[in-house]
Amino acid sequence: MQNKIRNFCIIAHIDHGKSTLADRLLEITGTVGKREMKAQLLDKMDLERERGITIKLAPVRMNYKDFQLNLIDTPGHVDFSYEVSRSLQACEGAILVVDASQGIQAQTLANVYLAMEADLKIIPVLNKIDLPAADVPRVTKEIVSLLGCSSEEVLAISAKTGQGVEALLDAVIERVNPPDGDSEKPPRALIFDSFYDEYRGVIVYVRVIDGKISKNDEIRMIATEAEGDALEVGFLSPEMKQTKDLNTGEIGYIVTNFHDTSEARVGDTVTLSKSQASALPGYKEVKPFVYAGFFPSSNEFYPQLKDAIEKLKLSDSALVYAPENSPVLGHGFRIGFLGLLHMDIIRERVEREFDIDLIVTNPSTDYKILLTNGNEIDLTNASQMPELQEINEIKEPWIIGEIVVPKDYVGPVIQLISSARGYQKNISFVDEQLALVAFEAPLANLLTDFYDKLKSQTSGYGSFNYELANYRTEDLVRVDFYVAGDIVEALSIICHRTEADNIGRTTVEKLKDIIPRQNFKVSLQAAIGGRFIAREDISAYRKDVTIGLYGGDVSRKKKVLAKQKRGKERLKRFGKVDLPAEAFTVLLKRD
Repeated sequence: MQNKIRNFCIIAHIDHGKSTLADRLLEITGTVGKREMKAQLLDKMDLERERGITIKLAPVRMNYKDFQLNLIDTPGHVDFSYEVSRSLQACEGAILVVDASQGIQAQTLANVYLAMEADLKIIPVLNKIDLPAADVPRVTKEIVSLLGCSSEEVLAISAKTGQGVEALLDAVIERVNPPDGDSEKPPRALIFDSFYDEYRGVIVYVRVIDGKISKNDEIRMIATEAEGDALEVGFLSPEMKQTKDLNTGEIGYIVTNFHDTSEARVGDTVTLSKSQASALPGYKEVKPFVYAGFFPSSNEFYPQLKDAIEKLKLSDSALVYAPENSPVLGHGFRIGFLGLLHMDIIRERVEREFDIDLIVTNPSTDYKILLTNGNEIDLTNASQMPELQEINEIKEPWIIGEIVVPKDYVGPVIQLISSARGYQKNISFVDEQLALVAFEAPLANLLTDFYDKLKSQTSGYGSFNYELANYRTEDLVRVDFYVAGDIVEALSIICHRTEADNIGRTTVEKLKDIIPRQNFKVSLQAAIGGRFIAREDISAYRKDVTIGLYGGDVSRKKKVLAKQKRGKERLKRFGKVDLPAEAFTVLLKRD
């Protein structure tokens, strides 16, 4: 019964209570028994449970008052907004959760715009009304001015205690439209997520748009033209439950006999081998804009690292990687991410799930370089930058960002934006207290500690969201770092000429703290081309070689010290400085 189906997702800023609300919905609808109930039930990954954040979207089916409710719980962090945009395409409605004490934040706005673009019915919900700091009238006013709805449409709930959650379920049934789609047409289903199961092959999560897909059907992917079998179809509740068919409007999973998720890409359309159905509008191809080198601590673990990254790629469509070689670090991979949190999660998963010690290099963004011969190249690694005489111009990515902050902090925020070489475009007010600062800035300057500085300068109240705007030509240079006279290419960075001196100085100072003292003096230098711009020296250990000399002529003492000096000179020529792993992420190190 198509008119008895409701497909919806939960969207919100980080920590506004999406996963807790999903837990209450599962409990109230009786989908999960009280004995199996636990906090963050849909967050399956250990990392999600430990950090208290959602990383992967999670679909689940609930039955309530003769209606089939398909819910997709989504992440809240800006790095995982591609997961949110995919979930929205599979739904007709969205529950917008806003914390009653914090009010509207940057990610709330970003998700509202995504939901409006997808033409979804938005149900505004005020969560955490049981908190002493909750300010229901103020935040209701914010939501009303943002969505243009009436204050009666805003539901007040507490996902923790369950207060008002049943009324929310009734509102979903009442306000969200049943799915469109024609059950008589050739089958078409949109893939909104896929992952690889070692024992069963590729499993895809789909929303059936037209027709139905049954167990053992011969299926075809329209974009990749891969053909296979639907070995099993079913829904998640929240464990996989097998059914005979997936009908029009339903959300479920298909177990395929594919061996690689690239055959069943996210955004592709599943149809039957024999049908001539046309493709559904998919998703924009995800383009990473933060790159870092991943190297094993010892070269013997390179095959395990390769295997680990290939396996993670199967469940993370946003991961892009290519082999990389470094004279200092050996064989590794250059990996593209959607942001620093995404990078941190992948690093931790590789270290935990595959037990590999990693050395991760400083994250950088990608640059477009126009050469004098007219060719344009994409550069993700500063050490591969061509010689200056071959370069016509260098373009770097700029972002359009929004910062939501109490109005008292607008001044410090504008100073922070200009210190990151950005500029504020306009300021609007969500209500009397909350300001929305729109700005543009180069992405490279937001990669390291912009978010931390924003939090510290706004007493934790500021939140920001951004998207890539375009590439702009700037006066950019490559800064190289030398340790004991040898260039360490893994440390090279590209930055604006006006910032090069400062970055060079602070980086060699940080390296001086990180690199342990050696038996010989070590010089640390920063250079642009052949011109050195900063230097620090790590003094040698001084071993007292005269300790065994008692009395006698002073020439005995001089002879022993001269011998030590010759030894240190020899060490300087042949000795190799041992660089600890932290040296390669020196730009991420806070003061």
